[in-house]
Amino acid sequence: MPRTVVAIIGSPNVGKSTIFNRMIGERHAIVDDEAGITRDRLYATCNWLGHSFSLIDTGGVEVKNAPFQTQIRAQVQLAIDEADVIIFVTDGKVGISRDDQVVARMLYKVNKPVLLAVNKIDENRLVADAQEFYGLGLGEPIIVSGAHGIGIGDLLNKIVEVLPKNDEENIDEETITFCMVGRPNVGKSSLVNAILNENRVIVSDISGTTRDSIDTPFKKDDKNYVVIDTAGLKKRGKIYESIDKYSAIRALKAIERSEIVLLVIDGKEGILEQDKHVIQYATDLHKAIIIVVNKWDIVDKETNTMSDFTKTIRNEYKFLDYAPVCYVSALKKSRIDTIFKTLEMVHEAYHTRVKTSLLNQVIQDAVMMNQTPNFNGGRLKILYASQVSSAPPTIVLFVNDPEYMHFSYERYLENRLRETFNFDGTPINIICRQKRGNK
Repeated sequence: MPRTVVAIIGSPNVGKSTIFNRMIGERHAIVDDEAGITRDRLYATCNWLGHSFSLIDTGGVEVKNAPFQTQIRAQVQLAIDEADVIIFVTDGKVGISRDDQVVARMLYKVNKPVLLAVNKIDENRLVADAQEFYGLGLGEPIIVSGAHGIGIGDLLNKIVEVLPKNDEENIDEETITFCMVGRPNVGKSSLVNAILNENRVIVSDISGTTRDSIDTPFKKDDKNYVVIDTAGLKKRGKIYESIDKYSAIRALKAIERSEIVLLVIDGKEGILEQDKHVIQYATDLHKAIIIVVNKWDIVDKETNTMSDFTKTIRNEYKFLDYAPVCYVSALKKSRIDTIFKTLEMVHEAYHTRVKTSLLNQVIQDAVMMNQTPNFNGGRLKILYASQVSSAPPTIVLFVNDPEYMHFSYERYLENRLRETFNFDGTPINIICRQKRGNK
């Protein structure tokens, strides 16, 4: 089920990024006293009181013709359009500014929850001054101090109150739902067209032609599919095409709606750092992943070109060593069938369920071959294993103390499971739980 999206907006230097960092519990956004530091969007997953949502940080909107203002306003408008809940951050020490009034006017016609946060209220004498912000006509101000963490819990509580209620989607396990992600101009739209064998998506040589996510159901060989095409995500820090930035929000939603994510790489350009950023969100959500190398027709080839490229991928994506690699040409429509064969295999793996008796036998054999190490002052004892769900396969290990599990041993167990069962393309979610009465 897709997560709801919460966007933080406001004028420059009001502390949006500081509040963003407080809410997600880590220093993720760049924080600086200089106005306008956040130009591109930043996103992260926020968890509060059992609720999970995607949190988006945005650049500041201001009246004067500051650098990148046209692009930033376009980004913020798209954030407003795509978000389910909006947090409007203001500066309590400055009071209502002309920039605040500009942002407020953008929000008056919005038919979704808007929370007004008055930031930098870290002294009692400033609390009364915050009442001024009732004048913006956006409801009761929520008093916070991002720098000191004051009121952040209250703000999160209010977000949880107004989050839209998502109805559980009836997911047909027989339907293979997948999306394409990747940098602009790697050929995602052309690949979708090749898969559909018709021009259902606009294709252009100009980077970032696709601005929205497009869901297309289709059938092939009596199997049902849904392909979700998404806008390309540009390298962080480039501001020139503002619409590209906030199509990222739509890409995140597409990833959340999909079971399998196809990371499309340009075979001619090779792997760039941004390719890793693009796929990180999919791994955080435990999605099945296939790596698709496109434009393989224009790659200069020698005897071992494909195997060498695969080795490069494995070296660059050590965290995706379970993801199959396909080599295709969308332009020539060559090797497209390899994608469908891989989709079927990965879909089956993503929904794999292992019998409890067989699972425990594999775990016991693994422990016999390689005893658990001493870690954190004790030795792990695995008492029992059970698969509690699929999509992705989630395995609970009942142990004497989860703190004794070393990450390398967990990886060892995962590798043994992969050697035994078909888990190609799918992550394995291993959870350690303390069995009652054992320590």
